[in-house]
Parts: sequence; structure tokens; C-alpha cells
Amino acid sequence: MSRFFSFFKTKVPRAERKKLKAFEKLIGYSFGDLLLLRRALTHKSFSNEKKFPSVEQNERYEFLGDAVLELAVSHLMMDAFPESTEGDLSKLRAAVVNETSLAELARKINLGDYLYLGRGENQCQGREKDSLLSDAYEAVLGAIFLDSGFPQAFKVVSRQFAELLEAATNQDISRDYKTRLQEESQNRFKAIPKYNLVSETGPDHDKTFEIRLTIATGASGATGASGNNEFFGRGVGKSKKQAEQNAARAALERIENM
Repeated sequence: MSRFFSFFKTKVPRAERKKLKAFEKLIGYSFGDLLLLRRALTHKSFSNEKKFPSVEQNERYEFLGDAVLELAVSHLMMDAFPESTEGDLSKLRAAVVNETSLAELARKINLGDYLYLGRGENQCQGREKDSLLSDAYEAVLGAIFLDSGFPQAFKVVSRQFAELLEAATNQDISRDYKTRLQEESQNRFKAIPKYNLVSETGPDHDKTFEIRLTIATGASGATGASGNNEFFGRGVGKSKKQAEQNAARAALERIENM
């Protein structure tokens, strides 16, 4: 029990404090209570080896961090894809939040170097294991939540997931919608959809685009050069491509209901 109190209940020693402070710089967050961070970085192999109580390792923090991460990423995706369906958002979240992506994020902040591991786990390259890194990443988010609440945890997630979310936004996640719409439009109307930019609002770093989609339903010929340009859908997004994809989805829904 004395070892338990020396590790978890006293102030963090100066040398160890310096190490944890270096990690804080990597994640862009300073803890009010460094003991929370130390527990988040403590793997059960270390806790078991030191004979600490079973709760004095990062699994409980991982449990909390998983919920924090899901809420934060869901919020970010709701903003990034304002017209996507629940099913699309769920699929996208699963593609962005998984063991592989979390492990890669953990490696970018050198999280493995700061873990408290038992000798056996350390010898088995535990600091490089995807499962261990992803769990510890979630545990750190859980610790941030305990230290200062959801807003600060959300800031960290927003910053660290920026590239992943940007890639998801730019990779035409609704490509099937546009492909399906073009095929459907050519089959039904012998015309291809037209995407017209209606508005572009907001500052340069946070623009919102609105697209109006029309189809020449009376066209004669696949180019749709003639006929009535009928409105079929509207799409909004943080990029023109995303707005076009959302407009295509709306148009498909209308066609299916015709």
C-alpha cells in the first residue's frame, strides 16, 4: 500500500514532472493535476507489476475517454456535414475513429515514449502496439475531461483530428451519390446533372457553400443542352465538393419519390 500512495497520492517528483510537462506540450494541454495524466499513461502491466490496486491504471480513463471522443467527433461531423444522414455520419465516424487512426495520432505525439509499462510489456514492444496506443490515447482524453471538463477535451480533439476530418471532407465521401445520380439522370432524362454555386459565405478559413442542382428533364441528348432545367436538390457544405455531394443525395431522394 505504501507504494500505491507514493506513486498516486503524493506530488509528482520533479524529474517525472519534467517528463510529463514535455508531453503536455505535445498534446497542447496543461493539466491542473498531473496525477490525472500519470494515471492515464499507466498501463495495467505496470500497475500489476507494482501491485497497485486494480483501479490504479488507465482502463477506467480509457472508458471515459472513449465516450468523450465519440461525442466530440460526432459534434465535429455534424458541423462538417450538415446535410448528411445519420447512417452516413455513423459510417464516417467509424472510418475516422478506430484503433488504427487513434494509434497513428498517438504516434504523432510520441505517446508511447511516455507510457508506464511493466517490464514484460516493454520488452514485447508494447510502446508500438496499436491496441495499447489507441487505448492510452482515449485514456488521456478521459483525464483531460476529468481535469477541466468537456470544452477543453473538445479543443484537443478538434485540433488533433483536424487533418483526419479534412481528409474525410475532401475525399468525396458521398461519391456513390454523385455516381448514382448521374447514372439515374442519364437513364431517366438522357441528361447529366448541373451543379451551380448559389452562395459562398463566411470568412476564408471557415466558408460555407450552397449548391443548386438542376437536371434538363426535357433534354434530347446526353449532354442536357436543351429542355427544362428543373430544380432537383440543394446542398450545403464546407467545400464546394461536399455541397455538391449533399445536393446529389437530395436529388436522388427526390427521384426515388417521383
